[in-house]
Amino acid sequence: MEVSYERNRKRINCFLLAAIFSVQGVYAEPTAINQHTAAGYTLEFPSSRYPETGAHIRDGIAAGHSSVCTIDRDGAEENRRESLKGYPTKKGYDRDEWPMAMCAEGGAGADIRYITPSDNRGAGSWVSHQLDKYADGTKVRFIVK
Repeated sequence: MEVSYERNRKRINCFLLAAIFSVQGVYAEPTAINQHTAAGYTLEFPSSRYPETGAHIRDGIAAGHSSVCTIDRDGAEENRRESLKGYPTKKGYDRDEWPMAMCAEGGAGADIRYITPSDNRGAGSWVSHQLDKYADGTKVRFIVK
């Protein structure tokens, strides 16, 4: 009789904990989420319009950087400061970052490439306009076309 009581007590405790966690919004995330399923949206980047930036994004992703950008506009300034440390300015070039500074994945360790200002700034403006409609915390997967 004691064994049955103990087993039922454990089941009730598990049920109660599960009910409490579900009401509070606590849940277990899968241990492995790939970048393709992690993003809620996809943005096709036009490399024909911005070839240097497109090549940089493509190469950065191929080198192991995330293709997913979690929008974090408030963190952009700090990410930019961290990612550009040790990369001096060069006359006639901008320092492009992948992942971008406005992504939570950006910052220290980002891939930096010197590219022409027109390509970099045009691409930055284009991306900014595309992402304007999304709130911070939104995950967007970049695909270079």
